[in-house]
Amino acid sequence: MDKEKERELKAEIERLNWEFSLLYEISNAIRTTLNLDQILYIILTALTSHEGLGFNRAMLFLVNEKESVLEGVMGIGPHTAEEAGKIWHYITHRKMTLDDFIASYDTFRKDPESKLNSIVKGIKMPLREDMGILVLTILEGMPFEITTQEAKKLVDRDTQKTLNTDFFVTVPLKAKDKVLGAILVDNIFNKKPITKADMKMLTMFANHAGLAIENSRLYEETVYLSSIDWSTKLWNYGKFQQRLSYELERSKITDTNVSLVMVDVDNFKHYNDTLGHVRGDNALREIAAVLQSKSRKVDTVARYGGEEFAIIIPNTAKENARLFAERLRYEVEKIFASEHGLPPKNQLTISCGVASYPEDARTKDDLIAMADTALYEAKGAGKNRTCVFSKAMAEKKNS
Repeated sequence: MDKEKERELKAEIERLNWEFSLLYEISNAIRTTLNLDQILYIILTALTSHEGLGFNRAMLFLVNEKESVLEGVMGIGPHTAEEAGKIWHYITHRKMTLDDFIASYDTFRKDPESKLNSIVKGIKMPLREDMGILVLTILEGMPFEITTQEAKKLVDRDTQKTLNTDFFVTVPLKAKDKVLGAILVDNIFNKKPITKADMKMLTMFANHAGLAIENSRLYEETVYLSSIDWSTKLWNYGKFQQRLSYELERSKITDTNVSLVMVDVDNFKHYNDTLGHVRGDNALREIAAVLQSKSRKVDTVARYGGEEFAIIIPNTAKENARLFAERLRYEVEKIFASEHGLPPKNQLTISCGVASYPEDARTKDDLIAMADTALYEAKGAGKNRTCVFSKAMAEKKNS
């Protein structure tokens, strides 16, 4: 073997060693978490870090099967040449390693100035062949190399302008035989050519990344399913306890109110015994749907047990929580007012008890107890009403 071939072989062995070493390092990093957002960050960091694949920018898109669209979820890298210069100067000065980048996840997540990330997250496109290269990457399940002027003609101009890109490549993210999304990388600022070796490495990396994303999704789905009530699809008792602890801790830091509404379905046993369990289960689902639809996204609606529900209302004073509970009560009353086969006194309604932190209680258990006391008062006063906690109620109950 001549010296030239020997040098080429040695260089190839060194490159392969580097590739396997990098994939091993990245795979280990991905295995440190099952949080999807953090996994996506590790993936894109590995693509852009100078110790990783070293692309100028990396963007990740995932398929939303429910809406049949491709959605941008995260982008890492500068959006302009000026921003690129600042970032590279900072990285060089700090001598940041791949581990340093990965450890910066919390900083990235809270960074309001990450323009590329904001732009990518605003992209949503239907899964149709006429929507350009990114969607074709999903539909065809294969990479595309937009590295020549001829290939560039295939690119949708709006996407090219939005992402401020020129030449780039895309690769699909796969888990088994399923395409989950796509990665787009470019070297828009240093103009470094993307080689066949880069594409090979990128494709290998994307296969690892696709499996990591699928595992994370399966884990998050399992966690979600373990936290919901199967019948009503509301959060269950365990999740309620967890969310209430979280909201109370947050309210201590922000010095805000947290109100709790305990809800009990009136006359449910008679309803069940008279009309049957199927009608009873359907009625609980209808009530659950009312509670959920009338609540805000920041509120937590849970099935507390049996025919009892609980609603955690952050940053809301007791009087406003009372008005909210009254609206719920009215909506439920209206739905079941025309129920056939039952006299008015036995129709389904709800009673609500309201208490607030820190006005009525300082701990989670006390807040639940105070709201329950108010609920007990509403039931005892004739049902189908809302009561707010007062010290007089507690004295009455304890006497």
